[in-house]
Amino acid sequence: MTVAISATTPATFEIKSANLPLVALLLKSTDLAALSHELTLRFGDIPDFFDQDPLVIDLSPLETAAPGDAAQAIDFAALITLLGSYQLVPIAFKGGSPAQSAAALEAGLVPVPDAHLVNTRPAAAPVPLRPAEQKPAPASAPAAPLGALVIDKPLRSGQQVYARGRDLVVMAMVNAGAEVIADGHIHVYAPLRGKAMAGARQH
Repeated sequence: MTVAISATTPATFEIKSANLPLVALLLKSTDLAALSHELTLRFGDIPDFFDQDPLVIDLSPLETAAPGDAAQAIDFAALITLLGSYQLVPIAFKGGSPAQSAAALEAGLVPVPDAHLVNTRPAAAPVPLRPAEQKPAPASAPAAPLGALVIDKPLRSGQQVYARGRDLVVMAMVNAGAEVIADGHIHVYAPLRGKAMAGARQH
């Protein structure tokens, strides 16, 4: 049966595509007590780090866990409550076992199997050298410290910058929905409307 849709634009509504900046939680364990402990260690001192940010729960890491762990049930109601205490709003999920997917659906989460997660910590690719150029480094030579990463262009919503092993200097606006992350200090000399997290890797 073919349904004819009028070409006239409705007066009461419009439907358009929209881009929503999301954060993702890569769940590596079904142990919610351990998750709660680690969230407290990471964000306990900065309870306002998130601001009702919509969140995707990525269950994919559980698929590579031990068979017993991967098949364990997840109390999604408790998980959603836990994340909500940190101002996160779980709205969707991806991956997981059939039983975990069914439980997530029952908890009101939407499946987004095609969601693409942005890697905020890309690994630097090594530059290959020809054999003649390879020189062994002295064993006693200390590693040279990295200079600060300087950002001089505005960051739009959804963009993320990570300064691995160094400080971060931001000279331009960080718009709402953008994130700046550094293992060292973060110096911002422009309006900061997004999120900033210094000391991301604690040694």
